[in-house]
Order: sequence, then structure tokens, then C-alpha cells
Amino acid sequence: MPAAVELLRGRRLAVLTGAGVSTDSGIPDYRGPDSPPRRPMTFQQFVADAAFRRTYWARNHVGWRYVHRTRPNAGHEALARMEAQGVVVGLITQNVDRLHTLAGSRSVIDLHGTYAEIVCLDCGDRTTRDALARRLEALNPGFAEAVGAVADVEIAPDADAVIESTEGFRVADCERCDGMLKPDIVYFGESVPKERVERAYALVDEADALLVAGSSLAVMSGLRFVRHAARTGRPVVIVNRGATRADVEATLRVHAGTSHLLPALADRLAAHPVGTA
Repeated sequence: MPAAVELLRGRRLAVLTGAGVSTDSGIPDYRGPDSPPRRPMTFQQFVADAAFRRTYWARNHVGWRYVHRTRPNAGHEALARMEAQGVVVGLITQNVDRLHTLAGSRSVIDLHGTYAEIVCLDCGDRTTRDALARRLEALNPGFAEAVGAVADVEIAPDADAVIESTEGFRVADCERCDGMLKPDIVYFGESVPKERVERAYALVDEADALLVAGSSLAVMSGLRFVRHAARTGRPVVIVNRGATRADVEATLRVHAGTSHLLPALADRLAAHPVGTA
């Protein structure tokens, strides 16, 4: 902690977060030290195969009942507090859970979208996940309760519930055009929209240092911002429980959980106004 404070004090911070920030809110991560192996559905599978879509929406229907009730933890709240104090200029999050926004952070780039919104791939119409939940319940009365009654349901980070059978589940189509509905998130096999990536780069350029919290940086969508910060001479501090793909590029590595460390870091940095490094 003292080394992180020494490196970051008086600097304006861009923050990049991953699933590790949300684990203490009850949302598991994909690549943490204790995470089981997972194989998320790809975009190509989703659009090409009705059986894959049925499986996805059945699992999501069960998982949504859990994840939409999760609340921000002390790590999310600490980052929102640092933004209010002028220490953090903005957040880039790889998470789709919207917990940073719920915690009060205002400048948030949802790099991979959020699972709270649904988009039609045919006509572009948008709706909320809450509205879709009501439609799926009407189409599949008792499905979620039956699954919960016979299994200890495991929930993945993207609201995907691990259930054995999805046979008979009815998928909802777009109410406007009967087209294919998809959560407004970037699936494996999709690219992050260019405009969103450019805003994230601009946020890193606006800051004096980059703080990475709770990410293994295993995929390029987040790793590129670490490499950009390092290449442009900005200090990079990575706080994560396990090893990351960018450890060699970090100015400082802190092996710790974010819910414990970020509040303490916020308290210490508040004593060093920005511009006094």
C-alpha cells in the first residue's frame, strides 16, 4: 500500500476494472485463481443456432434473477468517492454488471456493454432486461423456480446460470419486427465498437497514471490500455489477487483484493490533492 500511495499521490487517475472488483458483490469471475473453467458462448454460436440461443436465454433467465439484485461493494464505492474528489478522471470497465454506475461513478465507459439492455439484431430496437424478464416469465411460467428447486444453481459473471437442461424453453423475439434479441454486450468473437475504444484511449491520455483493479488482463480488449499507458510513460499500478498478463509492464503490482485495498487507497490519496505529486 505505501508504494502505491507514493506512486499515485497527486496524480489524476484513469481506472481499468475487471471481474475481480465485483466478486465481493457475489458475482464470480472467469479467470480468478479459484474460478472453475468456463466456455462462454460465442457470438457466432448465438446468431447461427437456435438451440444455442435457447440455451443462452434459458440460463440467462435464471441467472438474471440473481445478478440484477447484486449491489456495489466497498471497492466500487471507493472508486466513486475518488472520482468525486477529483482523483479519478474516469473508469473503463470490462464488467457488464453496471455496479460502478450504481455506486455513483459518473464517468464510466462500459467497454463490453451492459446486460441491463437488450437490442434487436434486425431492427435495432432496444428494451430493458427487466422488461424482457417479464416476457420470458410469461412464456415460461415456473421454469426458473423448477430449476432452483432441483439444483444449487451456479451463476457466471454475465448472468449465465449453469443448469443441466433447457429443453422446452421458449425464446422471446423482438416485439417490433420479430427479429433476434441479444443482450447489449460484446460477446466472445465480437469486437468492441471503435468509438468506445477511442473514448477509452482518450481517457487514459487525459490521466497522469493508470490504476488497474481486479483484472487478469487476459484479453486484448483491456490489455491494450495498459500497454498504451506504459508506452506513453504513465505509471501503471495493477491491483489483483492473481497474476496478470501485464505484470511485466506494470510499474507496481499489488497482490490484494480490491474491496479491501481500494477504500484504504482512497483515504490515503484524499490527503494528497491532485497536482501536488
